[in-house]
Amino acid sequence: MTIRLGYQIPNYTYPGPVETLFDTVLAQAKEAEASGFDTVLVMDHFYQLPGIGAPENAMLEAYTTLGALSGGTSTIQLSTLVTGNTYRNPALLAKTVTTLDVVSHGRAILGIGAGWFEREHHDMGFEFGTFGQRFERLDEALQIITPMLKGEPGVLDGKWYTARGAMNNPRVRPNIPIMLGGSGEQKTFRLAARFADHMNIICDTDDLSRKVQVLRQRCEEIGRDPATLATSYLVMGLVGEDEQEVKELGSQIPEDRRNRTILGTADQVAEQIQERVLNAGIDGITINLPRNGHRPGFVSHVGAALKPLVS
Repeated sequence: MTIRLGYQIPNYTYPGPVETLFDTVLAQAKEAEASGFDTVLVMDHFYQLPGIGAPENAMLEAYTTLGALSGGTSTIQLSTLVTGNTYRNPALLAKTVTTLDVVSHGRAILGIGAGWFEREHHDMGFEFGTFGQRFERLDEALQIITPMLKGEPGVLDGKWYTARGAMNNPRVRPNIPIMLGGSGEQKTFRLAARFADHMNIICDTDDLSRKVQVLRQRCEEIGRDPATLATSYLVMGLVGEDEQEVKELGSQIPEDRRNRTILGTADQVAEQIQERVLNAGIDGITINLPRNGHRPGFVSHVGAALKPLVS
């Protein structure tokens, strides 16, 4: 498993009635599949995120959406970027992603992270806890999930979770890949070195090269070949069809995401991704197009510019 060119769908606020909302989501996934993207990813959130829209804006539940997308696509991999561990019991999550793998004929990836959006936890009644507690929980969850994705029983008598030989059948693959998402050098990177097949690094582009080096060190510390842990980076793409639209989009960049956003025409964005991301040692890219990805033909347009970077 690898994500060389992923397309993330972070925004469900589209023109037209809600009855056509999923049709627009599926159309984007189909365009991505046809234009060379290897993975389509959705956010695991219940409210829209700051910087993209208001919290009350439309947000679909991740695994229901991925299950529906599996029926409308045939080859593209399906994942979250990333599942909030705090939202689900780990044995149930292993069963959920394995079921997605079965219904998609072997196309599921488990993307997972510690969870961070406090308001969702507060409003929906999920325990948030401290930063350290969330990573303790993620560690325990991965101890249960990892064997279950390999067809082995999940067993743990932990501080946060218990599994008493949890079984996980049926399965279509001997193992479902795990992708961690985050930036923490002490906690997330160490968990990735122990458990993950793929690491989606979250940071400013200026810091990417150093993060890649630290991740490699974390692998070497436990005797793992760093080449066995693939990496990717999520780009917020503000991509205009022409310079006028680029100028308009430039005024919409959230201040706290300015160093993680790439602005320009499709060709200009491709050049910047090569320089700022791939040249830093990252293996693959995932892009989202929160302002205009729903526009028919636009995912294909961006895919045509990006595919040569990872071919």
